[in-house]
Amino acid sequence: MDNETISICVMTAADTEAVAAMEESIFNEPWKLRDFEELLDKPDRGCIVAKAGNEIAGCVVFHNIAGDVDITNVQVKVEYRGRGIGKHLMTEAMEKARAAGGERFTLEVRESNLAAISLYESLGFAAEGKRKDFYRNPREDAIVMWKY
Repeated sequence: MDNETISICVMTAADTEAVAAMEESIFNEPWKLRDFEELLDKPDRGCIVAKAGNEIAGCVVFHNIAGDVDITNVQVKVEYRGRGIGKHLMTEAMEKARAAGGERFTLEVRESNLAAISLYESLGFAAEGKRKDFYRNPREDAIVMWKY
């Protein structure tokens, strides 16, 4: 990560509006503010954020379901990409999920998102299936990846 100091921490109530705004700027079908607020103080789910000073630079959302951790949302603002923030966020999220009983990790990724696929493979994820037409706007298949 660059010379700029990036801190990684658990999302707080004070972060939810900025996280929701980032979500809206990145995704065609964004989560709403309430979706992020519902992640606060839950032992089986959470959101890890990256901050550049007081600015939210990225986040990872996860949900632990009986030891299977579904990574449901990974995002890094365009201006912060290519600095290792996504990898750092994923590592921290997996550590937090493991501490809460997570054993296996899964996620879906657009098959055209080669940068994300490369990131996930570098963390030990492997493609194990495909979900036809999983994404809309534009319609696209999802690659299902797992890390055991």
